[in-house]
Amino acid sequence: MRVISGKARRLPLSCPKGMETRPTKDRIKETLFNIIQNEIPNCVFVDLFSGSGAIGIEALSRGASKCFFIDKSKSAITCIRENLLFTKLENNAIIIQQDAIDSLYSIHAEHVDILFIDPPYADGYEKELLNSLSNFEYIDSNTKIIIEADIKTNFDHIETGGYLIEREKTYKTNKLVFLRKQNR
Repeated sequence: MRVISGKARRLPLSCPKGMETRPTKDRIKETLFNIIQNEIPNCVFVDLFSGSGAIGIEALSRGASKCFFIDKSKSAITCIRENLLFTKLENNAIIIQQDAIDSLYSIHAEHVDILFIDPPYADGYEKELLNSLSNFEYIDSNTKIIIEADIKTNFDHIETGGYLIEREKTYKTNKLVFLRKQNR
């Protein structure tokens, strides 16, 4: 696992030990950032279920102004801190060790430009998180919400929850779903 582009390009990243995290593959990460590359400079980015912090670090390396790294695992938080120090990107990082839903109250930003959510597969966090996100003013119709999910995850509830699917990129076992909140 490595940083693909930007200030920290080619630097290797460590991953928390054990089975708690499932790092996003470099190929998927590269595709993701090719899709959103024009939206990264000076954005406020949230990496929810951060694991190693690789997605948020990639955003900072490519010019995001601030990134919130959120994970409840102590080993993940330790790994994120080490990776940020190694890449010298810690000055624009805010690390929050909390449950995903509770952490939404700890994000202190006027506006979040990009929210990346990579929850454990098949646990149903997506619907609960999207329902909770609708209550926060820092998420609006200009916020790009990206969910990495198992290929079988059903997103039929999206429109009734007040969101629109803009794009979906599928792989063998998982997919990236790009959403926006609908104006009401």
